[in-house]
Amino acid sequence: MSDLCAYEAELDLPRPKAPPHVDPIVESLGMQVPTGTVPIRMAVVRSSPHSLEVEVGVLEGLDKADRARLAAMLRLRRRAVERSETFTTVMLVPTGIGCAIGGHAGDASAAVRLLAAVTDRLITHPNAVNASDLNDLPENALYVEGSVLTRFLLGTAGLVPVRANRVLAVADRDVDERFAEIAVNSAAAVRVTGGVNCTQVLLLEPHVTLASAYAPSGRATGRVEHLERLLSVLEERRDSFDAVAISTRIEVPWSYHRDYYEQRGEMVNPWGGVEALLTHAVSSLLDVPTAHSPMFESRDAAAVEVGIVDPRMAAEVISLGFFVSVVEGLARAPRIVPLAGPPDAGVLAVEDVSCLVIPDKVVGLPTLAALDQGIPVVAVRENANVMANDLTSLPWRPGQLRMVENYWEAAGVVAALRAGVDPATVRRPLADLAVARPSALRVLIP
Repeated sequence: MSDLCAYEAELDLPRPKAPPHVDPIVESLGMQVPTGTVPIRMAVVRSSPHSLEVEVGVLEGLDKADRARLAAMLRLRRRAVERSETFTTVMLVPTGIGCAIGGHAGDASAAVRLLAAVTDRLITHPNAVNASDLNDLPENALYVEGSVLTRFLLGTAGLVPVRANRVLAVADRDVDERFAEIAVNSAAAVRVTGGVNCTQVLLLEPHVTLASAYAPSGRATGRVEHLERLLSVLEERRDSFDAVAISTRIEVPWSYHRDYYEQRGEMVNPWGGVEALLTHAVSSLLDVPTAHSPMFESRDAAAVEVGIVDPRMAAEVISLGFFVSVVEGLARAPRIVPLAGPPDAGVLAVEDVSCLVIPDKVVGLPTLAALDQGIPVVAVRENANVMANDLTSLPWRPGQLRMVENYWEAAGVVAALRAGVDPATVRRPLADLAVARPSALRVLIP
């Protein structure tokens, strides 16, 4: 394996005229992505009645067999039934789109706890709860990397809850020694205070290169180069760990270290998008729970004084390593099981999903999978972001899409669905029943 890199491309795709939506879009992606690449991440940034403006993360440098294997993961395996023994909510806050809630360091944690309180099981992804040195993941929540969460909703991956994982920590070595030491001390601190099985830190030299950038839509993205350096050491040790926590530098313009905080939420977090490209690649190729934290590039970057910041960013400025939340989250991340058919007993799958909660305007493979799978979707208007989609224009089944103002209302809708109550019946005014006389009956009944 050599010269393995990940980056994003912009494409215009035809909008499917009728369900299903996922497979025609994935087929169009496969035909339009650069030669020799395979898609691993997709965001519909703007949609019209006839076309979709898409920004797609691709992986370059794989052989034909691996490209075919990864492409198959993005196909829809339609669920035949919904298993209703427990109520499972999936909460998605996409990385790198400037979400008002969840676009910073773990600032969606309170919303996660709220939704976890009204559901039997909550499934969310690392950036929703990773808050540098804090991780407030509820006991009934599962911590699932974004590409795995996508595959879970598509039906091509299942999840097996675990009591504990063997967490392997990986950090850049060829940096200022201080920051490598902080990564080691962070992993050791989680091991001692939380009893986490993290007994080794691999110091990677030479390192994987991550560089941040912004896409035309305003989304945070970037480029990952020399990914083979990381994958080779992980593949050599694959039987010795269950999850991998990664801490590496991300190249950003120097001014971002101050601009991001001074703009108090107006600037999309520049680090998260390229982190997602890295973790999507590792999780997809190895079927292993993966999460990443950025590492300071230099002591000068760490010493930038930003004063009292927007509360949503506070968790970022109190940490030098940003690594504790990652190791803690992975300690109980569920095992990933590739699926080609209905799941075995004990494997959570799309059949278990009761509803999906997303920010308004967000359209990607998870949203489209929910549309095709018949999963109820709750969209939160208050969680503003840079996407430009009208969710109501998608061909939802009656009652499948619930637009709400905030996460308070989202929790109410989730609680109603869990209770088997039509959310519309607890609102007023209550619409009259629709009365219809089918044409066949009109012949019999004058």
